[in-house]
Amino acid sequence: MIFAWLKSLANLPGDPQVNAPIFITGLGRSGTTILGVLLSLHRNVGHLSEPKALWHVIDPRQDINTNYSTTGARFRLDAEDVTPDIALRARRLYARYLRCAAASRVVDKYPEMVFRVGYLRAIFPDAKFIFITRGGSDAVISVVKWSERFGSQSGAHNKDWWGQNDQKWHYLREQLILQNPAYESVWSVANADLDDINRAALEWIVTMREGLAQELHYPDAVIRIAYETLLADPVGELVRLQQQCGLEPDPAVADYAKKRLYDNPAKGWPELHPAVDALFRDTMARLGYDTP
Repeated sequence: MIFAWLKSLANLPGDPQVNAPIFITGLGRSGTTILGVLLSLHRNVGHLSEPKALWHVIDPRQDINTNYSTTGARFRLDAEDVTPDIALRARRLYARYLRCAAASRVVDKYPEMVFRVGYLRAIFPDAKFIFITRGGSDAVISVVKWSERFGSQSGAHNKDWWGQNDQKWHYLREQLILQNPAYESVWSVANADLDDINRAALEWIVTMREGLAQELHYPDAVIRIAYETLLADPVGELVRLQQQCGLEPDPAVADYAKKRLYDNPAKGWPELHPAVDALFRDTMARLGYDTP
């Protein structure tokens, strides 16, 4: 029923305009969810939290988490991957969602969109991208714990952080790690049966470096924020974010942040393969984080 409804909205005639949608990107378990919730309180915002069904209707190649399809997904999509039909479906669905939400700006929390900035700018030329970072040691351990807590097994099939039967991991290693000479030092490590902590570390490395590259390439569109800085100065950081996204700061956002945000105890340094650890430390330094 959901897909039938979304397809009907995408097929209704018209080419509505969508004003500067905001995408929250980075690695999951890094503050993307709470940041989306905070911005959702803005009086002009309609919030979408990982709207994977909506994006599956727009472009099925988005589905790296194998929610609806186990083949043919792409981590990275670029401007040349946008067809007129894809762009039209996206604008129609976003505009009609805004009408239903009685809002003027979309905030779409979808971390993997960090790999699709050029693609999204081809659809929404004035889009803004919030790239949120979190220290690698805390982020990757949180990923592993999430997978242990929410993963499921049914016969020969498993589903966890890495999708159905590790398909997301296969996409990550085959499309992003093994195709990039910058990661040659871990090519022999990044095999199909690599353990979760090293997988999570490699996903964090690849994602953080992608975000830094997009920030450099699109300095007027990509806004970086550290999760740790958001916790330390929520009011100041949220005012800055809203202003850089073209939103008039809404006191409701800061008021909720004061009640909801709290610091988490440091999780300790993960035990990583030496080749992964070297890239991990280098990426931490690029982001300005200390390492033991």
